[in-house]
Amino acid sequence: MRKIIFTGLGIVLIIVSFFLAQIIIDSKKTFKPKVEKVVKTVFTEVVKNQNVPIVVTANGNLSAKQRVELYAEVQGVFKKGSKLFKEGQTYRKGETIISIDAEEYAASVQSAKSSLYNELTSIMPDLRLDYPDFYPKWQAYLNNFDMTKSVPPLPEMSSESERFFITGRGILTSYYSVKNLEQRLSKYRIVAPFTGVLTEALVTEGTLVRSGQKLGEYINPDVYELEVSISKSYSDLLKLGESVALTNLDDNTVYKGKVARVNGRVDQASQTIKAYIEVKDKNLKEGMYLEADLDARKEENAIEIDRSLLLEGNKIFVVRDSVLDLIDVRPVYFSEKSVVLKNVPDGEVILSKPLVGAYTGMAVKVYKDQPDNSEE
Repeated sequence: MRKIIFTGLGIVLIIVSFFLAQIIIDSKKTFKPKVEKVVKTVFTEVVKNQNVPIVVTANGNLSAKQRVELYAEVQGVFKKGSKLFKEGQTYRKGETIISIDAEEYAASVQSAKSSLYNELTSIMPDLRLDYPDFYPKWQAYLNNFDMTKSVPPLPEMSSESERFFITGRGILTSYYSVKNLEQRLSKYRIVAPFTGVLTEALVTEGTLVRSGQKLGEYINPDVYELEVSISKSYSDLLKLGESVALTNLDDNTVYKGKVARVNGRVDQASQTIKAYIEVKDKNLKEGMYLEADLDARKEENAIEIDRSLLLEGNKIFVVRDSVLDLIDVRPVYFSEKSVVLKNVPDGEVILSKPLVGAYTGMAVKVYKDQPDNSEE
């Protein structure tokens, strides 16, 4: 009897425990809100293929188109002139830049002139007797002979007998000897070949200058050239005289230049060619760093987008029925910030700004208040 009672109590306890456990489990159930799917908003533009100008960007430092390195061809003491021989000093065309003491050498030139004059004087009596027809022109030459000026050209000899007579007396030898001395005397004075400015001065007044010594540099500050290296693929597209925009990256000032020369040789190491852009502006200085934008060509039926929108080198995202999809494209030119593409159909809706985490099949919403770029 007792066993039956204990068995019944156990069954009752099990049943009660089951119901209590069920109540506890039900009490711990939490409400799970329904997760809403987030649709990202994207910026787009409608494709309209057109002629896209390909602009080749290059940079370099300005250098003067007219530049003269000043060298001494004679030896002597550098004399003080009307202007100090200092960097930044300006000179007009024909003005003396450097004057070297030539008193001793000038005296030897005068001595040679005197000898020539004496030789001419000594032949005049014989010339008058033997060749009276030639005498007047040589007498006129002798009368106009000025020791303070450069020796004038000898009278033209019209016959062989006259030439033999003059040559036999050593007149031609003395004449050309004097002209050679005069030519060397002119090297003691260096004049400005054009109006410009001294950019380098390596000597000062009173210095002993030696033959072959570099004295300085002189430039024309009105015209400069920018040397840039361009890929060989654009060598046949650069035309002489074509306009080029030059930008000073420090203050974004834009200058206008033109292609002056294009080198005909390709650099073997870099596979580039050098182009020279001529530019004029009073605010430009030697050595300034400028960036050049050269219009190389126009790519037909193409579009230009940001480089960050190009995926895997040849794919871009398009929006079709509010879903992202990838299409293949053909890049034809890369610049620092953009890329020119072909094989993108007109009317295709493409992303105009990158979307983080984008993938094929992703649901998106097009931003409605964006500007329409398809009519640009």
